[in-house]
Amino acid sequence: MAVFWLISIIVLALLSGESNANPAAHQQSQLDVNQRKPLQIFRPYNIAHRGSNGEIPEETAAAYLRAIEEGADFIESDILATKDGHMICFHDVTLDATTDIANRTEFANRKRTYEVERQNVTGWFVVDFTLEELKSLRVKQRYNFRDQQYNGKYQIITFDEYILIALYAGRVVGIYPELKNPIFINEHVKWSDGKKFEDKFVETLLKYGYKGEYMSEDWLKQPLFIQSFAPSSLIYMSNMTNSPKIFLIDDTTVRTQDTNQSYYEITSDAYLAFIRKYVVGIGPWKDTIVPPINNYLGPPTDLVARAHALNLQVHPYTFRNENVYLHFDFHQDPYLEYEYWLGEIGVDGLFTDFTGTLHRFQECTAPYPKNEKNAEALLQKITYMLKDSGY
Repeated sequence: MAVFWLISIIVLALLSGESNANPAAHQQSQLDVNQRKPLQIFRPYNIAHRGSNGEIPEETAAAYLRAIEEGADFIESDILATKDGHMICFHDVTLDATTDIANRTEFANRKRTYEVERQNVTGWFVVDFTLEELKSLRVKQRYNFRDQQYNGKYQIITFDEYILIALYAGRVVGIYPELKNPIFINEHVKWSDGKKFEDKFVETLLKYGYKGEYMSEDWLKQPLFIQSFAPSSLIYMSNMTNSPKIFLIDDTTVRTQDTNQSYYEITSDAYLAFIRKYVVGIGPWKDTIVPPINNYLGPPTDLVARAHALNLQVHPYTFRNENVYLHFDFHQDPYLEYEYWLGEIGVDGLFTDFTGTLHRFQECTAPYPKNEKNAEALLQKITYMLKDSGY
């Protein structure tokens, strides 16, 4: 815990001038990647879903710092844009569920109703507030059955701040940002240079040196997966960066926000063969891979096998410790769930709200090699194998 708070103080000091974040300063001050422990690539990735948000309010600096402390390989975030064109880390297009906006009387008249993904939604929308206004809000835990002691202590952070948290970590930590609701953002936020949300998103990544194909030397130094539920955005961004991309897949009842395609169409062999030209993997909701029946596991689909046959990785979401999210088969034990998904289903990474739980499970079942020379040799061997297999 002491290490966590020490790191927090250092990073927050580094971020104090974020609004004018200078990539040149990052290049001079960032910890030398060659002196840091490299990203592990010998076992499935531990992806900290919105940080360690099972413990600390989601998408805050504290949640990301805790996730790094607990062993995350990647810290994941949702990226939205403000009224004045700044990019922030925030999941919902409305502020209602995870901030104190409802108690802020000065913003009472900002409540609106907009169409979002073909449905009318009412609330206080991120796109109606400037960054300065959003920074005045305080974040709270989304679920009332989780620890409430951190409510009101943390601000919304920017895309730049999130990136700097990873870059200044004491080991190589990847980032996994999602281009969130691009259709809605491009409709409501206009940049003076005429560029789109996708352009600004990629420009920020390039500014901080994120580049390179999966498993390239550049990628291993600054690991990155770009994710989105919008296939047209992923294709558009493929013309701007060769960084690896993940196509997110929702529940079977949800159509894509941009192309209005059904789940069954986007998981067909033909479509997976098409989208693999632009992405290195898919990120499905876990219940679409193994549909439950009365909260018991049903027969697994062949989605993972079909994706792997096309050399696509599979990173399902979201793994949570609480009983309400665990199917009865796992007897209220998250370790049994991880054992099933990693051992039987054979996925390549997992989005989890509880980074520490997954890390402890993996350290028990697939620990780091103790001999550093053996670890280096193993790392090189796996890298060559992945390159040979087409990743």
